[in-house]
Amino acid sequence: MKMRGKSRSPLKANPWNAFMGFIGGFLAIGLLAFLTNVTSDLWIMAPFGASCVLAFAVWDAPFSQPRNIIGGHFISTLAGLAVYHAAGNGPVAMAVGVGLAISLMVLTRTTHPPAGADPLVVMMSGSGWSFLVAPVLIGAVMIVLVALLVNNQDKKRNYPTFWF
Repeated sequence: MKMRGKSRSPLKANPWNAFMGFIGGFLAIGLLAFLTNVTSDLWIMAPFGASCVLAFAVWDAPFSQPRNIIGGHFISTLAGLAVYHAAGNGPVAMAVGVGLAISLMVLTRTTHPPAGADPLVVMMSGSGWSFLVAPVLIGAVMIVLVALLVNNQDKKRNYPTFWF
């Protein structure tokens, strides 16, 4: 009975928010793609696309704030790297990495759902410790910078709602 649900989705379809989401996602991922083309580093990872959904479509949610985007990606990647370098990239290590990332994000109040995939990215790509800085930390900061610029162009949006 509990799984039936009791109401309809509270989400609203707002064309202006859809447009702002497009612009923000386009600029943030476009910037990271540009950096990939002009440097020898890969700056794009799938969880960044999901971070853009939160940063530009639901900018006022707690999971969308700078602390959560940057801190969540940093902590989850750190957890993934630690598990990977200690235990490899088998199924159990992947499960431990994701579980540890979730626990650490909750304990540090930096929960950012897209970052839960970071340990999998680390393990599936065989990343080294430098992955923590580039693309993860710098990429997350760039997404936040674009979110600050784009979201605050709209008079109805105040981003961020909190920093710490």
